[in-house]
Amino acid sequence: MKKHPLNRRIRLATLALAAGTALAAGSAQAQDKGSVHLAYVEWSSEVASTNVVRAVLEQAGYEVEMTSLSAAAMWQAVATGDADAIVAAWLPTTHADYMERVGDEVVDLGVNLDGTKLGLVVPAYSDIDSIAELNDHADSFNNEIIGIDPGAGLMGLTEKVVDAYDLDLALRSGSGATMTAALESAIQNEEDVVVTGWTPHWKFARWDLKYLEDPENVYGGAEQIHTIARQGLEEEMPEAYAILDAFEWTPEQMGEVMLMNQEEDADPYENAKQWVEENQDLVQEWLPES
Repeated sequence: MKKHPLNRRIRLATLALAAGTALAAGSAQAQDKGSVHLAYVEWSSEVASTNVVRAVLEQAGYEVEMTSLSAAAMWQAVATGDADAIVAAWLPTTHADYMERVGDEVVDLGVNLDGTKLGLVVPAYSDIDSIAELNDHADSFNNEIIGIDPGAGLMGLTEKVVDAYDLDLALRSGSGATMTAALESAIQNEEDVVVTGWTPHWKFARWDLKYLEDPENVYGGAEQIHTIARQGLEEEMPEAYAILDAFEWTPEQMGEVMLMNQEEDADPYENAKQWVEENQDLVQEWLPES
């Protein structure tokens, strides 16, 4: 069920009134324009992009709330109006099931990042180059594929890969953090390991890795990351909608933020604000002309 428009208007009016009392004389900061709720999935790429969008929306005068959810719940939140938008929709393959279920209830604002890839990843020193070779070397890979959170579209695709190649390796679910920890441990000991992988991701900058070839093309070709908004957002918050619609960057730019987030005691929100401050030429392209 969609949020009641009257409740939303009351909430936004209250926020705007409270913010109005904090305006400093001569400040260029616009009066608070309301609150934008962004949902995201806890992938390093989406942590980076969602925090950057948050920083940009705040620069434009909005308050921003972020909620980390499973991929399925993230899509559902936008469909029901519990979240205003996501910048984390991997299409046309990874999140195809979610788009099929709720596509008529959301608004696709198009691509915010082009040049993604999905697949199984191994250290570059591994003796194998194809998924089809995994069974012959299953023991050296501890008879398992290290995955991420069970609700992720990538995990659903990998289950299909296990079936398509009749693999003798079990797909182990966990999280993005446990996947990279297992990868790091194996590389430190020069052991074989196979993990679910995607580009862009900071692990490719840190270690020498390779994708296993997918002759059955189960993972599909290159994908894009889309921005998805709830119905009614354009009418209720046209400027926020315009910023979300204009947001677009490259894997290299996203990679800069992801690497910042891997530093010890890193704060993804503070890193995003720093990156936004240092890349105002690009950010200004996302902001509506005043």
